[in-house]
Amino acid sequence: MSTDFHKLLFDISEALVTDELEALKFLSLEHIPMRKLEAIQEPKAFFKVLQEKDMIEVGSLSFLKELLYQINRMDLLAAHLGSSREEMERELQIPGRAKVSAYRQLLYGIAEDLTPEDVKSVKFLLQKQISKNKLQDNASMLKVLLEMERNGIIKEDDLAILKDILKGFRADVKKKIDTYEEKKKENDSKEKLPYPVSVSVHPARQGAEQEMPHLPVESYKMKNKPHGYCVILNNYIFKKPYEAREGTVEDGEAVKRVFKWLQFETVEHMDLEAKQMYAKVKEYSKKDHSNMDCFVCFIFSHGEKDKIKGVDHEFVNIKDILSCFSGSNCPSLAGKPKLFFIQACQGSGGHPAVTVKEDFSGHLETDATPLTSIPDQADILVGMATVEDYECYRCTKTGSVYVQCLCDKMELLCPLHKDLITILTEVNKEVGRRELNGWKQMPKITSTLRKQLIFQIPQCQSPEKQKN
Repeated sequence: MSTDFHKLLFDISEALVTDELEALKFLSLEHIPMRKLEAIQEPKAFFKVLQEKDMIEVGSLSFLKELLYQINRMDLLAAHLGSSREEMERELQIPGRAKVSAYRQLLYGIAEDLTPEDVKSVKFLLQKQISKNKLQDNASMLKVLLEMERNGIIKEDDLAILKDILKGFRADVKKKIDTYEEKKKENDSKEKLPYPVSVSVHPARQGAEQEMPHLPVESYKMKNKPHGYCVILNNYIFKKPYEAREGTVEDGEAVKRVFKWLQFETVEHMDLEAKQMYAKVKEYSKKDHSNMDCFVCFIFSHGEKDKIKGVDHEFVNIKDILSCFSGSNCPSLAGKPKLFFIQACQGSGGHPAVTVKEDFSGHLETDATPLTSIPDQADILVGMATVEDYECYRCTKTGSVYVQCLCDKMELLCPLHKDLITILTEVNKEVGRRELNGWKQMPKITSTLRKQLIFQIPQCQSPEKQKN
């Protein structure tokens, strides 16, 4: 990365003040997990995270321009990035170009519009819904809005409580929410695709306006606490020392942090032989899951096509693992989602890339492992780190590309009530755009889920606080 690029970021960071950094972090919430943003205390660290997430890089500074435009730093936009207010307004009118959502822009605009007295009024009216230590005098309106989101008081499609609070003393700001909702409703109706429906028209209804039927999307029930078991089978040390899977401990820690936060009973089993792996999975399939909503299993190891390698160099078939959770073998999970995530290669080939970019500076290793086909049964999802015949990559210092991205996206999108398939599609997009030692990696989703799976998150707690 060029010296000029680093100097550009340094110069911009030096010109930003604390409140502006807070605004930049808030506007980036849909791209960077809260856990990472909360740890950032200076602009240079913020820009470093943007680079790690491939949100900014040499020759691609559109997101940085958009952020500076949103916080009204037109001086920095002009002096360092050669742009202007007029140019950004034209640019952001192009469909799909804006990376800061209309919802996030609305909340930031509300925070900017409210006076200190208005903010005091908002805090007073929220006392019964948010703990007092989160509503202290020095808490900014952006922080109050964050707490409202964390507590489920406001969402992208539900701003009723915020409108009710504002209507008494800032009807003009409440009107902005009304406008946002009207525009969102209009856009949503444009995006809905009509389903081909055969309609038999009764003579009495001829000439009447025909309406498309409403087709609601059903979701799996996620009401129990815990929601279920999250079992991690993590093979690190093998009989042959050179096969040690450096970085896999970091993967286990990331999964435990996220799924404890998501209210799963999370347990990790390290360094299992092939027979032990199968026995452990079968043990969980024999448990009573009647008071559980879901089952999750992560498997980190080496392997070959259709098989996972134990630390003893023997193999267990993926099909055998999945079959333990069929309706007949595990009746208490029948009709409930069973999720399996496998970090392993599905071959020994490197996925070719069009361009080469070193993301991990030689710290990458590969996991050779399986291709699987799901048995013909419902409510099972298998997330593979890569498609058939190709390798996947693991950083020896920070963990695997796939698992770390999956955990980041769960932290980022579960609070926004995104369903699992949407989250995994985002993982596919992010992992697929990276280039790893000159190669590509493309994760794979195989699913027989019959409903949406939306993870419920606890109020007032982030994954970081759940760590212990």
